[in-house]
Amino acid sequence: MNKVYIIIPLIALAVFYGFFHNFSKGYEAKIILAKQKIEDEKKAKAQLEIVNREKAIQAAIEAQAKRKAEREAKEKLDEEKRVARQTAEDKRERTFSDRNKLADQARRLKKDLEEVQEEITKIEGQKKTLLDEQAFLKNYVKQAEANVKYYHDLLEKIDQAEKARAAAAAAAAAAAKKG
Repeated sequence: MNKVYIIIPLIALAVFYGFFHNFSKGYEAKIILAKQKIEDEKKAKAQLEIVNREKAIQAAIEAQAKRKAEREAKEKLDEEKRVARQTAEDKRERTFSDRNKLADQARRLKKDLEEVQEEITKIEGQKKTLLDEQAFLKNYVKQAEANVKYYHDLLEKIDQAEKARAAAAAAAAAAAKKG
């Protein structure tokens, strides 16, 4: 019986070893196959990620280029608007300046016109005064010439009267001498 205790466990051990060896060979192949499958999946996943990343990078580059083009278009439009606004502002300021300048010029011209009209009024007054004075002087000259003629005539009459008186006195003295 002692042998039975050893033989049965040895037979059981041999059977177990057969199963274990068979299982061990298949198990290692299964583990290698599973590892290979996991590795292949990782490689496929990595490859897929690389492809997806390349697609994402390409999409990001395209989106960035699109945003850049949109930003440049917007900046160009903003610049055009800013230039147009600045041009309009400059034109408005220039118009306002011209309007103020022309308004000042109009005020100056009105003031100058008033001054010229006042001077014309003064000159017309002086002209009237001078014309009146000229007419007065013409009348005065005529009167003076008439007075001069009158006085000349009067002096001639006086002179004739004195000559006549002197002649009469000479005739009276000659008559008194004669007689």
